[in-house]
Amino acid sequence: LAVDVSKKGEDHIISIYVDIANEVYLHDAPPLFEKALSMLSDIVLHPATEGNGFLPSIVESEKRALLQRIEATYDDKMRYANERLIEEMCKVEPYRLSAHGKKEIVSSITNESLYQYYQKVLAEDEMDLYIIGDISENAVDLVSKYFSISARPARERNVLLHKRNNEEKEVVEKQELKQSKLHIGYRTFITYKDEDYFALQLFNGLFGGFSHSKLFVNVREKNSLAYYAASRFESHKGLLFVMSGIEAKNYEKAVEIIKEQMLAMQNGDFSEEEMHQTKSVIQNQILEAIDTPRGFVEMLYHGIISDRTRPVEEWLTGIESVMKEEIVKVAKNIELDTIYFLQGTEGE
Repeated sequence: LAVDVSKKGEDHIISIYVDIANEVYLHDAPPLFEKALSMLSDIVLHPATEGNGFLPSIVESEKRALLQRIEATYDDKMRYANERLIEEMCKVEPYRLSAHGKKEIVSSITNESLYQYYQKVLAEDEMDLYIIGDISENAVDLVSKYFSISARPARERNVLLHKRNNEEKEVVEKQELKQSKLHIGYRTFITYKDEDYFALQLFNGLFGGFSHSKLFVNVREKNSLAYYAASRFESHKGLLFVMSGIEAKNYEKAVEIIKEQMLAMQNGDFSEEEMHQTKSVIQNQILEAIDTPRGFVEMLYHGIISDRTRPVEEWLTGIESVMKEEIVKVAKNIELDTIYFLQGTEGE
């Protein structure tokens, strides 16, 4: 049993996972699937309470754990820099909010206020139940038995992609560190449901997603400017992030070379061989993901968040069919938004 919180675009998600053994392979096994559903139902629909709230001792324990998790982000400077970049980049957008919240808000939560919020979650929020595995035909009946939740309409999603803005923001924050963090945020204006999504995946792989990408080869290897240099994109928000660890003295040169790699992508400065290699890596990642229950659910859930279902076969063939000019088109549409530099001052 595991519980986690995360973000996909501007949706905040609570995930609960239960893994059980297949009864077929167990001698005289109890009805594990039904027992797991019953337990999950109790946890979700009938949690332990006291008066008008959750058990105070449990709430206080979980608050301490969450506060420690938030504080750990400050100590992990790569994560900290990424969160600070998002805060600066998305100041007026819901996406700026961390999935784990803010310390001052966590501290103010009571067992009663948390229970009131949870009742609102049960009444209003979307709930999706996935069952992955070798299950019998009566699984649907068992789900109906233990999860008698009234149907609710799917919430309309309006992803805020932000208007185009030619002004680049630069934010410098100083801390006593040996290694500085240079994180750059771009707007792609492309999300999972868009036709250019596959081309965006190829762009990211060529630009900074893998060890053969331009950022890794040119920023880290050729110019020795970074301890690491990579990029990732947010499928449901239309954002692209570059992350690198550098020496403070190399800041301007690193920014210059990162911008040069973006320009190279916009000019189509990549080979068919590099495209083929990138396609193969992405396709293998997809196949590896669907080989595990959680990975398979993760891929299915993209469709819920985006209101666009993409079967695995469509994803694989879509990646394979991307042409060079489509990648260049995506690259030319990308706009630099914010440069965030966490400058290490140790030794100055």
